[in-house]
Amino acid sequence: MKKISAIICAYNEASTIKDVVATVSDYFFDEVIVVNDGSTDKTDSILKGINGLYNFKYIFLSENKGKGFAMATGIENTSSEIIVFIDADLTNLQEEHFVQLITPVLSKEADMVLGQATATLINYGVNPFKSLTGERALLKKDILPIVDKMKHSRFGVETLINLYYQSTGKTVKYVMLKGLVHPTKFQKTSVIKASKQFVSEGREIAITAFNNYDLMIKSIRNLIIGQKNESKN
Repeated sequence: MKKISAIICAYNEASTIKDVVATVSDYFFDEVIVVNDGSTDKTDSILKGINGLYNFKYIFLSENKGKGFAMATGIENTSSEIIVFIDADLTNLQEEHFVQLITPVLSKEADMVLGQATATLINYGVNPFKSLTGERALLKKDILPIVDKMKHSRFGVETLINLYYQSTGKTVKYVMLKGLVHPTKFQKTSVIKASKQFVSEGREIAITAFNNYDLMIKSIRNLIIGQKNESKN
């Protein structure tokens, strides 16, 4: 059986981080890694307070370096073959959600599995940005080639990972995580702050796509080839 690690990257998630870590630690993961990406709220004190209650590796980054750097740090600190990324602001996490994410990778049905929270204001069934999800499972060996690029991608990290997998012809599967609650930015903060975050994150996504133009071209080429093969069948 392959070893499985859960990586939780957090930035100012004091209201949910304890429950997320507690839930993930209760299940079958061989290792749980929590990366605190320079939080300025009580996230650090909460994690230090529960570190003796739950078995997880805690990594504190003294300054906010972005989601990409935090995810890359988690990858570099795990010894497991399978990695499951879990957002730190979720509620109603269930064991079945982890099973849904991991099973297709274990059975070799997919190289990467992307999970969609269903209990949210956004209908992920028709959302064009559904690939920008924090819940994903994959093989460590597949993502290692882009770890250094991830460190500089900030919020564009999910775009980078998706482009890389598409450009290399990897199989990606989407699963609906029934009952999982993922709040929107407008639920977590004020309209003004949420709007500013959207603009900033949109910029980071655009920069990541531009800096990885070669992956984008390969992804489009593979998509066209795939569509042609489907039409022949």
